[in-house]
Amino acid sequence: MTDFPVIALRSVEISTPDLAGSVDFYTRVWGLEVAAEVGDKVFLAATGDDFHVLELKAGNKPELRKTTFRVRARADLDSLLLKCREAGCTVMREIGPADAPSGGERFVVREPQGAVLEFVHGDRRKEAKIVANQVLRLAHVNINSAEIEALSSFYQTVLGFKLTDRSKMMAFLRCNDDHHAVVLAEAPVNGLNHIAFLMPDLESVMRGAGRVVDHGTSIGWGVGRHGPGDNVFAYFVDPTGVVIEYTAEVLQVDDDYRVKGPDEWVWPPGRTDHWGIAPPKTEACKKAQLSVGFAGN
Repeated sequence: MTDFPVIALRSVEISTPDLAGSVDFYTRVWGLEVAAEVGDKVFLAATGDDFHVLELKAGNKPELRKTTFRVRARADLDSLLLKCREAGCTVMREIGPADAPSGGERFVVREPQGAVLEFVHGDRRKEAKIVANQVLRLAHVNINSAEIEALSSFYQTVLGFKLTDRSKMMAFLRCNDDHHAVVLAEAPVNGLNHIAFLMPDLESVMRGAGRVVDHGTSIGWGVGRHGPGDNVFAYFVDPTGVVIEYTAEVLQVDDDYRVKGPDEWVWPPGRTDHWGIAPPKTEACKKAQLSVGFAGN
């Protein structure tokens, strides 16, 4: 089995022009809970063992500020930082104590296409609970890239991810048994496409989606089942314009999994998901998927 230096997608940080409103949405509607508040930043937790999965920071507009990955061992921080330097990343913070209340050691870089990446080890964990209809952890982050093959190569050769599938528009990359932790989408601009939150099961995706709809936010795409990864999905646009997804039943893979290419991931005309029942993605959702950039770019 592949020995990954990066073992999990832990959390993402986004900026919001309405911090109080975003906290209200992600707690009262989306189903997270406040884990800590530090200055103008709020840390939100799911029911799994991560101290937090989402960081909200006050800002002028919605942006992806940071994606945080957990590494296998302390020594991996040193080796990954060296590889990032050699690959042309900008080092924003050297290895040292993490800034978040979850603690641990970390380093932070900006990869060549502009996204800020943090790598942590020894961060604080909590007892995991599986709660029906509530988010367990992050499932994946989907990043827009104008040079998808170069970014895919970076994740594989520098960070040690493996390619699991390549559709016409997307590359799916894993760092553990989940089919993907990072998805790269071909796009005219670099930025955030969406953030996916893992629910315990299909029923939780359905009931969670119903809760969000009941609170006045319509489904942007779904409910359906993806091809690569075979996961169930329901997409929404949060009140500030960030696309978020409930998902479940992500395919588990090992080194025997055969990578499939674009010619094998083709739907019949008019179909947008494996089941063939998901309506077309809304124009608002499609626009939002191209509207959130990287902080500092």
